[in-house]
Parts: sequence; structure tokens; C-alpha cells
Amino acid sequence: MSTRCQLRFVRTLKQGRTADPTEPVAQVYTHSDGYPEGVVGRLRQLKRLLEATHSVRGPAYAAAQYLFLEKLTSMSLYLDPNRSPERRLDAASPADMCDPARMQHLSQPLFLLGHGVEDPRAGIHGDEEYLYVVAIPEYKLDHTEPPTWEVGVSEACGFPRWDAQTDTAFCEATWQFEGSLIEGCREFAATR
Repeated sequence: MSTRCQLRFVRTLKQGRTADPTEPVAQVYTHSDGYPEGVVGRLRQLKRLLEATHSVRGPAYAAAQYLFLEKLTSMSLYLDPNRSPERRLDAASPADMCDPARMQHLSQPLFLLGHGVEDPRAGIHGDEEYLYVVAIPEYKLDHTEPPTWEVGVSEACGFPRWDAQTDTAFCEATWQFEGSLIEGCREFAATR
């Protein structure tokens, strides 16, 4: 069973609860592996990577980079030499992964599906189990320590879904956790 979720990348947690089009908001849909312990851990990995490479550029970039890392994770499944040939790609380079002739035998490969960029004003699909707000503050050249990322994690299905007005889901969500990403990692690592 898939655990669907939506992540909103913003500057502040408060901002993540609105769909104001004048604010910088990037929203991502994920079809599976949306449990807090996985998502929060992957966000921590993203933060570490972006800071180590001096690649933090704000919410929209972080959302795109999150998608990229998610895609890389699912691509490795199709490169596994132990998979049967009809479920595997013969690829020696990243360019090979984009060659349709090498994928004709695959039906809906996961690395091409499972994620989407959403319009935050449109709400959510309605079948998500979790919502996340990822607050990425501005980075300044004179910072001696990297700024703290914050994360909000909704209660499971603790927001309008299915037949309700899903455009208010982030505004009406019940949040089981709001705090720093590091604290979130500790919180959800204990629930495994």
C-alpha cells in the first residue's frame, strides 16, 4: 500500500499553512513512502547535501532538489543486475536512463512516476495520508552556522480529504509535530 503525501517548501512554518500566491511556495506530491520517519530523514539528508555543496537557494530549489533525490533513489531499482531482464534497464550512464529505446519493455517505471509539482492554490488530491511544511530560511554569506530548517508534520489524515474542500487542507491540518528538522528526526526515529 502506498503512503501518499504532499510537502510544501516555504520560508516559515506559518507561511506553509496558506496558499497565498504572492508568497514563495513550492509544493510536491509523493505517491509512496510518505511516512514521517522516511520523509523527515530524507529532508535531513537533503539539507546536509545542499549545505555541504553550498547549493541552498530557497524553497523552490529545495523542492526541485528533493524531487531529484527521490528520482535517483527509485532509479537504482531498475539498474539492479539481479532483477529479471524485463524489469531492468541496461544503462552505463545517466543519458542511457533517458533513452526511450532502452525502456520500451518497462511498464510505467517508478522513476518517471510517483512525484509531481503541485499548484498550492489547488489544494491536494485528497488521498494523501500526511502533509508536510518544510521551512527553509534565507542563507546569508556571513552565517557562521547554517540556519535551522523547520518542519511541520500533520497527523495521519488530520486534514480535509476526499470529498471535503482540499484547498484548505494545509490551513486546517492538525499538526503532530512542528519544530526544527533535527528535533523532527529525533521524534520520528523513536517511532520506528
